[in-house]
Amino acid sequence: MNILLFGKPGAGKGTQAPKLAEALGAKILATGDVLRTATRAGTTLGKKAKEFMDRGDLVPDDVILGIVGEALARPEYARGAILDGVVRTVPQAEGLERVLKSANRKLDAVLNFDIDNDEIVRRLSARTVCENCQTPYTGREPGGKCDKCGGMLVRRKDDEPAAIRNRLAVYEAQTAPVFNWYQGNGSTVVTVDAVGSMDEVTKRALKALGR
Repeated sequence: MNILLFGKPGAGKGTQAPKLAEALGAKILATGDVLRTATRAGTTLGKKAKEFMDRGDLVPDDVILGIVGEALARPEYARGAILDGVVRTVPQAEGLERVLKSANRKLDAVLNFDIDNDEIVRRLSARTVCENCQTPYTGREPGGKCDKCGGMLVRRKDDEPAAIRNRLAVYEAQTAPVFNWYQGNGSTVVTVDAVGSMDEVTKRALKALGR
């Protein structure tokens, strides 16, 4: 089963991916992970990606999608893939369709995690991290002490409310149109309420997928 996870930053895609992978017998395919694997392995596309990364440039879509295609051909993805972070723009969605077709695969569903912006700001701005050991915390205020090493808890810049709203604005401009693209091309698009406990959201997602 090949499932594309979709939704705003902070909607819980990364949290739900391992739960869904376990329940569906599939393996997570996250762009960052397969990109790092390809560059470490020194594949042809991995070397090409590293050239862009070393210059501080964005890796082009065709290189990333080529690496995704190579990953899908590996035995561990024979039972399916939970695609996380692969598609953020319409051209990437179009490219993924070509990659899947060449691998004789198709998307079984696009799983859209729905949550309003105010809840995302509340959720993400509640995250802090130890400035020494990088242990993450939720619901702990900046300035507190880390339980592990006693270091000070800080809020990352991209978890400040203003930064979160900026990321949401970028999402609306660049990524939200992907939802309409998938609906328009006949894909199965299912929306899940992403507010609630991790287990509650997982149950909703599996129910939406008919599981």
